[in-house]
Amino acid sequence: MKKIILSLAVLSVLIGCKNENSSMHVVNNDNQDVELKIDSLIKLMTIEEKVGQMNQYNGFWDATGPSPKNGTAAKKYEHLRKGWVGSMLNVRGVEQVRSVQKIAVEESRLGIPLIIGFDVIHGYKTLSPIPLAESASWDLKTIQESARVAALEASAVGINWTFAPMVDISRDARWGRVMEGAGEDPYLGSLIAKARIKGFQGDDLSDVGTIAATAKHFAGYGFAEAGREYNSVDIGTSTLHNIVLPPFKAAAEADVKTFMNSFNEINGVPVTGSSYLQRNILKDKWNFNGFVISDWASIREMISWGHAKDKKQAAEIAVIAGSDMDMEGYVYIEELAQLVKDGVIEEDLLDDAVRRILRVKFELGLFDDPYRYCDEVREKEIVGNPKHHEAVLDMAKKSIVLLKNEKNLLPLKKEGQKIALIGALAADKNSPLGSWRLASDDNTAVSVLEGMQSYKGNSLVYKKGADVSIGKTAFIEEVKINTTDKSEFQEAITAAKNADVVVMVLGEHGFQSGEARSRTNLQLPGVQQDLLEAVYKVNQNIVLVLNNGRPLAITWADEHIPAIVEAWQLGTQTGNAVAQVLYGDYNPSGKLPMTFPRNVGQVPIYYNYKNTGRPINKEGNVFWSHYIDTENTPLYPFGYGLSYTTFEYSNLKLNGSKFNVGEDIKVSVEVKNTGNRDGKEVVQLYIRDLVGSITRPVKELKGFELLEIKVGESKTVTFTLNSATLGFYNNQEKFITEPGDFKVFVGGSSIKTLEANFELE
Repeated sequence: MKKIILSLAVLSVLIGCKNENSSMHVVNNDNQDVELKIDSLIKLMTIEEKVGQMNQYNGFWDATGPSPKNGTAAKKYEHLRKGWVGSMLNVRGVEQVRSVQKIAVEESRLGIPLIIGFDVIHGYKTLSPIPLAESASWDLKTIQESARVAALEASAVGINWTFAPMVDISRDARWGRVMEGAGEDPYLGSLIAKARIKGFQGDDLSDVGTIAATAKHFAGYGFAEAGREYNSVDIGTSTLHNIVLPPFKAAAEADVKTFMNSFNEINGVPVTGSSYLQRNILKDKWNFNGFVISDWASIREMISWGHAKDKKQAAEIAVIAGSDMDMEGYVYIEELAQLVKDGVIEEDLLDDAVRRILRVKFELGLFDDPYRYCDEVREKEIVGNPKHHEAVLDMAKKSIVLLKNEKNLLPLKKEGQKIALIGALAADKNSPLGSWRLASDDNTAVSVLEGMQSYKGNSLVYKKGADVSIGKTAFIEEVKINTTDKSEFQEAITAAKNADVVVMVLGEHGFQSGEARSRTNLQLPGVQQDLLEAVYKVNQNIVLVLNNGRPLAITWADEHIPAIVEAWQLGTQTGNAVAQVLYGDYNPSGKLPMTFPRNVGQVPIYYNYKNTGRPINKEGNVFWSHYIDTENTPLYPFGYGLSYTTFEYSNLKLNGSKFNVGEDIKVSVEVKNTGNRDGKEVVQLYIRDLVGSITRPVKELKGFELLEIKVGESKTVTFTLNSATLGFYNNQEKFITEPGDFKVFVGGSSIKTLEANFELE
């Protein structure tokens, strides 16, 4: 293979010497001349080659085998050879990635390398907890480390771009993709977005152990009507700018390299075709210099929305709106070049998109060495490394939330007890991996049964009780739930009768949440509620361990079951994490990142609601904002979570009672560990702006700190409030801080707080 090593500044002179078997490697890639190199390369590109950089194809054949000879695969292969493909997704493994990269670099005219994308959502082969579970840790450092482990493994198999993190805020547990985000709060979501981006991208994107991150889905996807996937979104300006957009803005400020638009519409415009979002806000106001990729075929789907009459119009709308790359939609590759030649769109639009795409490729170091991510030795050493298992176990333990612990049932004694372990999910090694684990091998999770069996001091009996799902489950299939078969109930009941303590692992199958997994019933699926009640009749000493990807409505369990542990879907090390918490080797410290409803009729339910004009029953009649069949309050509020120890808050102080706009406000509180175990506490600070030019929520999270406090020890936490934390966006999209009266709340959840007042002048 003939190699030509040259600078893009002189590429125009030497390009004629490059034959079909040549490769182009660019050296001297520093920040000062990257833009010059990009401009020089763009000048050499044909319209078709520019469109090609804006085209992403899904992996379409075994790249190490014979090239496809006919059909769509053959057409894609020819496009790859021509340089008409800028990126591929779902190609993984060094051998496969090198094969497709070799075609792009050594057979196309200009030899521009591919960027290889993949959904690395909560790990590659070694899986951390699902993102919603990680968010329950409120531990930004550990969340960043989790993303770093994912980046190390993904980069080792040739991947250099992940379609994560999802930073959509959602208040609706019916929406299956809540499992993929950070919950309901924009402040917490913004900080977690930054932590995940930092974990993926590191300090230097050219480091071979990093991958480019994607902030998705831009924007409003988490507010899909009725929680139904791919549905319309209808929100106001205030919600858009104060709730939806802050995590995306934080992502842009964290230098995330790509954004992904989403499947929904806002104000009657599919966001894939929204110039307002992609041009005005993202690229202009926020100065984002990365590129925007569509979600899977979302450009083409503007036809189904009724926003474009055909693919040609869809391509025109999308490129004008600022969608830079078409994911597996075939719209740009088929229509864009002719639109430019016909004068319908300006070639400058293509140049802007290509410039953004090439910039990320330069930053990844792909022009220095297109095969830098293709190292078989590194692949073997990195993927599944024991240190990664230690890291995901640490993340899993920190993600668990203790919801209830009456009668001090937890932690379990380590010897002398007869324990009945019940539930199909207790022995399941697949479901705990959760959704969005495309590269992980099935049945590789440590089950709860295996985790508890590692503790030898008790008598442990396992009985399934009932299946959760029926038949084989897969990412692309609907999960069939067992709604009738109770044939194994009696074995579980008998085991429970003879036990001192019953541990029941119930919840959702891992594929019941995630994309396209919307639900209208948030109770325990299938016959599991009946199993829980049947066991309760013979033994009330029950520890309920929940495996789920979203908040569930477990009102009956809250009323009857003495101990409840929210264990989510915790990934590869699920069973070990759960067992260590149940036996007290790890003191749970997680706090809910999303409100748990009493029933699905309360949904959407969230802590930072508006007060309404009739918030309480002032007149002693029916005419106030409430339900007639249940309370307004949630089952478990945002920020809630117990510990095996207790914490006492006192001495809430401010450094004054009146402050000028722009002046720092210091808020301090003392937290004491009043229990008999060392523990961690997430100290949370909320504010309320009592009167605003637009109505303000009853509470807004504006600070938190994770403290480790020993038995009997007290620690003082000090928070700083300023114009940035006290302000909001008005309906003219302007960020303002208004004088007036404020309340400040500090405590261990959004409802259990101390309270103080101050005035902003």
